[in-house]
Amino acid sequence: MKLFWILSRLKWQALGLLLAGFIFNGCASRSNDILFSDNPQAPSALTGTGTPATDTMSTDLTAARFHVGDTVTVDFSGTADPILEHVEPIKEDGTITLPYIGPVRALSKTAGELQNDIHDLYVPKYYVRLTITVSSPQRVFYIGGEVKQPGRQLYIGETTVTKAIQAAGDFTDFANRNKVWLIRSTGDRIKVNCTKALQDPSLDPPVYPGDQIQVPRRIF
Repeated sequence: MKLFWILSRLKWQALGLLLAGFIFNGCASRSNDILFSDNPQAPSALTGTGTPATDTMSTDLTAARFHVGDTVTVDFSGTADPILEHVEPIKEDGTITLPYIGPVRALSKTAGELQNDIHDLYVPKYYVRLTITVSSPQRVFYIGGEVKQPGRQLYIGETTVTKAIQAAGDFTDFANRNKVWLIRSTGDRIKVNCTKALQDPSLDPPVYPGDQIQVPRRIF
């Protein structure tokens, strides 16, 4: 009887220890869960509102840059004596020519970059205070003659004579593909054999804003 009583007591003690351990582990688990959910993330991974940060760095690497033939307007302000605005297409050498300072490279620059360059060339050498504003109208080129959709074409990026013709609906059945004229905004004329240019890209010249492409009609 005494032995039975001792065994029963040990059984209830063991059960009590097991139950206490279960309750303790459960509380510890809940405590850890709460600690984890309330634990703020590292500052570098958060925005000011405590939410995960996103990469807001601009990836726009294709900001509008000037090309040969683009018409550039330079407006001068902030001086006692008014200065007339200067309007000029970018020449083949990539420059425009301004009063006093002469040639200024505009090719491949953004409007903001060109503004800063022009400002620094004028101030303080010629003016104490001067505000420069550079702008350019919408860039276009023109296709006429034997193409399916002749007229003004929006210049949206680098292109060539054959690609520009394809963008204009391609040749008509009467087009002379071997004698296409590319007329630069500067007046220079380039004869293009589009049949050969399709086979050899080196014979396919680039088209710039302000250029004209003229596709003549074949005789036979």
